[in-house]
Amino acid sequence: MYIKKILLIIVVIGLFVGGAFAYMVYNAVFIPNTTFANNEAYIFIRSTDTFEEVKQSLEPLLDDMDTFETVANKKSYVSNIKGGKYAIKNGANNNEIINVLRSGNIPVKVSFNNQETLTNLAGRIAAQIEADSLTLLNVFNDVSFLKKNDFNKATKLGMYIPNSYEFFWNTTAEDFRGRMLKEYNRFWNADRMRKAEKLGLTPMEIISLAAIVHKETAKVDERPRVAGLYLNRLQERMALQADPTVIYALKLKNGDFSKVYKRVLYKDLEIDSPYNTYKYAGLPPGPITMPDITAIDGVLNSESHEYYYMVANVENFGYHKFAKTLAQHNRNKVQYIRWINSQNIKR
Repeated sequence: MYIKKILLIIVVIGLFVGGAFAYMVYNAVFIPNTTFANNEAYIFIRSTDTFEEVKQSLEPLLDDMDTFETVANKKSYVSNIKGGKYAIKNGANNNEIINVLRSGNIPVKVSFNNQETLTNLAGRIAAQIEADSLTLLNVFNDVSFLKKNDFNKATKLGMYIPNSYEFFWNTTAEDFRGRMLKEYNRFWNADRMRKAEKLGLTPMEIISLAAIVHKETAKVDERPRVAGLYLNRLQERMALQADPTVIYALKLKNGDFSKVYKRVLYKDLEIDSPYNTYKYAGLPPGPITMPDITAIDGVLNSESHEYYYMVANVENFGYHKFAKTLAQHNRNKVQYIRWINSQNIKR
């Protein structure tokens, strides 16, 4: 009888301990463990992060870090950390959180517009993915990559087509560059290639001209007309005489792409640079910016006309007055010079 009582006590204690342990496991694994009010919260985990660094990122979001760490160890997450952007849902338990961190890497939208230099592009991209700007810039300028893919110092800017793209946040600099090359090749589809060939220009020459068109006018509906003007001048072997190329030459010479030039002076037209289209005929060696797709397509679908000259239209700001003859252009130009002088714009 005495032995039976002892066994019964042992069984009861075992059941109690087992129940308590099961309750603790249930709490650790299945009880909600978030402390934020929004529907979800995002964390960014670097590819080099340790578990301690992951915990630091999660600290403001979790109610009980000890139970999270216990489950993370049980599920071997501690030794299997993956970089990326992750969404933690409000009310998620530790099991769900670990599952998200193991396989829930979500893409981010990466956007860039009309950068004038790869340095600027690197800074823009580094603000949106894990790779830092210096690593990106080194990868962008890699000589072997440029040579292998038929780019050079002057044309390398043209490989990047401004747009919005989906990437994983932990994308490497090399993977970003590789994706941009694929996007460039995809952009130059059969239809665009056919139009470029009809104009007698290579894709990079189209981009170089589109960069000038982009700088000349922000009005998308005017870009085909401006493109047609420059194509007319190219066909007649006339100098393009595009002010944006002179401004680019000045920036390149001074090493300062942050400076804003509101007016091109006559002395600027004498700068000795292959980008000075007043001094050197034909297209510049490469694009002076990353042109919008609308500018590129504006060249490929240029307007057919007989205009060779244009000047800013002070009666309809943002647009231009076009002329077929130099005499007509000079009359239009008088009005523009009168206006710009009235604004006291010196530079």
